[in-house]
Amino acid sequence: MTDTGTGRHGLPERPSLDGLEEKWAPRWQEEATYAFDRSKERADVYSIDTPPPTVSGSLHIGHVYSFTHTDTVARFQRMRGKAVFYPMGWDDNGLPTERRVQNVFGVRCDPSLPYDPSWQPPAKAPKDPVSISRRNFVELCGRLTVEDEKGFEALWRRLGLSVDWDLTYTTVGAKAQAVSQRAFLANLAAGQAYSAEAPTLWDIGFRTAVAQAELEDRQRPGAYHRLRFHGPDGPVEIDTTRPELLPACVALVHHPGDPRFAGLTSVRTPFFDVEVPVREHPLAAADKGTGIAMVCTFGDLADVTWWRDLALDTRVVLGRDGRFLPDAPAGVPVAAYQGLAGLTVNAARAEMVRLLRESGDLLGEPTPITHPVKFYERGDRPLEIVTSRQWFIRNGGRDPELRAELLERGRELRWVPESMRHRYEHWVGGLTGDWLISRQRFFGVAIPVWYGLDANGEPDYDRLLLPDDAALPVDPSSDCPPGWSEEQRDVPGGFTADPDVMDTWATSSLTPQIVTGWSTDPDLHARTYPMDMRPQGQEIIRTWLFGSVLRAGQLTGGLPWRRAVLSGWILDPDHKKISKSLGNEVETPVQLLEQYGSDAVRYWAACGRPGADLAFEPAQLKVGRRLATKLLNASRFALGLGAADALRQPVTEPLDRAMLGRLAEVVVTATAAFDEHQHTDALQATETFFWTFCDDYIELVKDRAYAQGPGGDSARAALAAGLSALLRLFAPFLPFVTEEIWSWWRYGSVHRSTWPTRYELSRVAPDSDPSLLDLAGDALRQVRRAKSDRKLSMRTEVPLAEALGPGELLDRLELIDGDFRAAARIGKLDLLRDRTPELVIACAF
Repeated sequence: MTDTGTGRHGLPERPSLDGLEEKWAPRWQEEATYAFDRSKERADVYSIDTPPPTVSGSLHIGHVYSFTHTDTVARFQRMRGKAVFYPMGWDDNGLPTERRVQNVFGVRCDPSLPYDPSWQPPAKAPKDPVSISRRNFVELCGRLTVEDEKGFEALWRRLGLSVDWDLTYTTVGAKAQAVSQRAFLANLAAGQAYSAEAPTLWDIGFRTAVAQAELEDRQRPGAYHRLRFHGPDGPVEIDTTRPELLPACVALVHHPGDPRFAGLTSVRTPFFDVEVPVREHPLAAADKGTGIAMVCTFGDLADVTWWRDLALDTRVVLGRDGRFLPDAPAGVPVAAYQGLAGLTVNAARAEMVRLLRESGDLLGEPTPITHPVKFYERGDRPLEIVTSRQWFIRNGGRDPELRAELLERGRELRWVPESMRHRYEHWVGGLTGDWLISRQRFFGVAIPVWYGLDANGEPDYDRLLLPDDAALPVDPSSDCPPGWSEEQRDVPGGFTADPDVMDTWATSSLTPQIVTGWSTDPDLHARTYPMDMRPQGQEIIRTWLFGSVLRAGQLTGGLPWRRAVLSGWILDPDHKKISKSLGNEVETPVQLLEQYGSDAVRYWAACGRPGADLAFEPAQLKVGRRLATKLLNASRFALGLGAADALRQPVTEPLDRAMLGRLAEVVVTATAAFDEHQHTDALQATETFFWTFCDDYIELVKDRAYAQGPGGDSARAALAAGLSALLRLFAPFLPFVTEEIWSWWRYGSVHRSTWPTRYELSRVAPDSDPSLLDLAGDALRQVRRAKSDRKLSMRTEVPLAEALGPGELLDRLELIDGDFRAAARIGKLDLLRDRTPELVIACAF
């Protein structure tokens, strides 16, 4: 037990929880309470890869829930003597930030416009968006995210996160950009990154390609349309939900060996009268629809698979703006196609149905259905598939050897809870292609590549121009490749910049490398990497966790951290997941922190286990506040008895030793729980003992603690030792109230004190019998119950009481006879040995 003196600030007359956040949060910053000591060797460092929240909206109760879990671990490890490396990051690049800037300022980005250094956004967003240059747009993004980050940091400070704010980073900061670009170039040099012209999922609203990890299926209404194709021996019927893609049809497919289509090699499309082949493919379902399907380029991912496997022709009809292209694809009659040119998907569908109905090739009426449609997880329009040039990182989707390696890394990683590993394995096993990392957006980390232009001014995608490492980070749209000048930009024989930025996950997947100084600070990297813990949400296993494991293996070999701790969902009182879409959001975190206090909110969050869902119950917040209040008042009472001055006195009385012996067991339980990242078990063990400490022990020794002499000194010393250990056990969960109480009688911060140990308590109270505390508590409750049954005050005197039970039990009760009689207000206590298996207290009033 660390003793740094007593009587630091003295006891307040009326202790209160109000204002503790405003008092201690600034002081922790001023005194560098949570500063990382980078002089420590790796063995003495605990390194946390904190998830950077997306700075494009507001923090919600789910953030508070999961970040509190991480903070309890950080505080525990710091008290165990570790130098805790605990940075905070902000994820400010990507589509969400751009959408927010567009909405807030009423602007849209037009890369063709020149930069205007004097341009300022209007005071009020205009009804019609104003077009501005890419550089002006990026500056607006940076301006808005800085303001958002201030609000986020203020909330985290109020919650009491013990991060080192001097380690804060952003995913668009110069360091993060340099690391991200350097990693990309390393991938490129190793053949792990490549560009290709290929069918890609495309979000019409955001005008960008989307990766497999960012998809979600949403149930949407649709309809099956039965179309009549024309075969040499009669009609061939197919069902489709995408009749508007008929001009993009390149084949029909059926299951191999299906006798219904034996000998059928080609058909002619309805209305357009284009001949297309009929092919076999094992993925064609014989029992779905009519047993034969239309292949278009491209309607869905099955089309892409069939197109690639069967080496089919390409007929592209849909542009990146979500409208039908102005020109008919090769082989499709221009006159027939003209009516679709320029239409949106929905308008083209209606027009195509009308034309098919008139031609007689629509059989019957469309059959309404509800079916899953793929969306970008942040988008509000169904995804389309367009052909575009994109950058990819190999991820095992087409490489069985790499897939097996990634699965093995998942088995090497320690998962909390272990069941979450199966989600990782399911994702890796279901990969169908490489990771698409390029985005056709503006605010983000630029792809650090230029292309040489041929004599006609066309890019030669095989002639890559790359930056010098010392120049990173670079912006190819404004920087020039080595050996080239600005006059050679976008002219025949010159160069052009890759226009894209990286997907936000391509940078976020590198947070272990960014924060530990890979390639930028070798000394820090050696002291902090591989990291000890990655805390994160279960829903981004497929994006953040998988991407980080992949990139770490490519760049440094092995895992980026030793353990992944996953958080669950927050549920409403009806046990439905809380979300904006369901309209069941609770108050903002700021409102909750102001209403109940940060310690109460942290208590509620800490009641949830890693990976487990937790219902948001205001009643639980009240329990947390009541606990913090009781800790405040019980501490004030114990210290008011003179406990602080008796800290070094010997603990001699059996009941005092029993209490400290039981507390030693709690310390062992809590320590083991934290070591396994089960903070909830540590909290439950500590809280359960605390109420016993208050309701039983303090009441039992109160009279003796007021007295002078060895008995009183023993009680006060035990109270001091018990309170010291309890404050430290509660410190990871209730940082503000424990720091306040600690300051009344101890020097330094409780959060820099040592974690309690069994040894420190057994040294103070050797040869303890913890069961004596249970016995005393049971006896006291029996007397209280007898008074309550008679509707008497707990202060009512009991002239005579009889204790019945086996001799061994009564002998032990006799050891604490004085404390028990004083607390129960018993005048005389007779010990009567009989065959009763348990202790029975009978009171005579």
